[in-house]
Amino acid sequence: MNAINKRLVIAIILSILCLGLNIKNSHAAKNTGVVTSVTFAKIKIYKGNLPQAKKRAVSNALDQAVQNALASLLSREVLASSLDVLYERLLSKSLDYIITYRVLTGLDRHDYYLAAVESKVDLKRIEKFLTKAKIINTQKDKPGILFFISEKSGDDILPKYWWGNNPIPYESVAEKIIVEGIAENQFPIAGADLDHPDPSFYNIVFSSIYDTKAAMDLGREFDADMVIMGRVTASETVNRMGEDKTYNAIVFMEGFSLATNEKVVVSKIEAAVKSDNAQTGFHEAIVKAANQAVPDLSDRIDQFWTLNLKKEHLFDVLIEGNEFLVRFIELKKRFNQMPNIENMQPKELGSGNALLEIKYKGSPSQFANNLMLKTFDNFGIEILEVTSDQVSIEFIEKFDPALEEAVPALEIPVDEVTKTEE
Repeated sequence: MNAINKRLVIAIILSILCLGLNIKNSHAAKNTGVVTSVTFAKIKIYKGNLPQAKKRAVSNALDQAVQNALASLLSREVLASSLDVLYERLLSKSLDYIITYRVLTGLDRHDYYLAAVESKVDLKRIEKFLTKAKIINTQKDKPGILFFISEKSGDDILPKYWWGNNPIPYESVAEKIIVEGIAENQFPIAGADLDHPDPSFYNIVFSSIYDTKAAMDLGREFDADMVIMGRVTASETVNRMGEDKTYNAIVFMEGFSLATNEKVVVSKIEAAVKSDNAQTGFHEAIVKAANQAVPDLSDRIDQFWTLNLKKEHLFDVLIEGNEFLVRFIELKKRFNQMPNIENMQPKELGSGNALLEIKYKGSPSQFANNLMLKTFDNFGIEILEVTSDQVSIEFIEKFDPALEEAVPALEIPVDEVTKTEE
């Protein structure tokens, strides 16, 4: 490559980086909880100090890798509402979440140092932080769901099911497809760590297979937001195609909100296949209908849940605690920064407590969860009670970070990896 071409390549790279584009090639290994990515960084070389510029460029590239991993786990809404917590407690310690890294290449050009760094980010550790900080699922971007799907195929006299009276042990074809598909669409599955929960363990009795009240009671035991009651049937039709018979399957599902006990989602999918074998025909028809049911059910739940999250609620917020006035002023500033608060009016204001009326796009519990993500310089807050019409808050002394439970060290510390430049 001649000198002109080399300069052209360098100019292109500089232009891309100056535009702030992050070029990355990443993939996530879900089973290992690791994201491998390549990130770029550009740092100005001050007073000829090249080693310092290299160090800063690598650090910035690793910061970007952690930011990318974090963005892949959270929605824009959750990122926006919890940015202060993420910045202070996670993004400021990016290296804690890097498993290994290496510098692929570096360029010293025009008083700038450019670095391309390949790194492996510990997704499981990030998720552990997000869970501990109550960021994951506190906004309830997706509702947690407990499934009850019965299945009746071919010559079965009665449907097979795992709950209720006299359940018949079976391996449901449709349930496996639907639950796995819904989980892949980022919906939390209640009771996912069990094959199936035992209702009798929770003193819950089903009066019939489709006892929605008992199903919702069991859903609450697993902190679900919805239960899905489903019926899957497969049968042979009178239609024929040559020597092949036609088999039909129907997947019918109803979703119930545990917050209101109301039916909020209905999905019905029908599919047909042809086969010269009855057993194969029933199976393939159920598989086809179940696969088609996944996107239909996902879209309907998403539509309901989005409207539910945006529904306005009017409730009171009671605030009290020591050093009240100074802390109350700081808390109100945070309220003004919360985009889902539509209106806020004082009802009572004293030297040691206050009562506000708030109109919020979301439920009181969603307001409380969002508020718990906020941090304050000299104090903390405790949510004493959340009801349908009031949230009670108390100011508390700030927790000493030095007393927090120590996070175990990485299995492969960053300072022990080999850094290479090619």
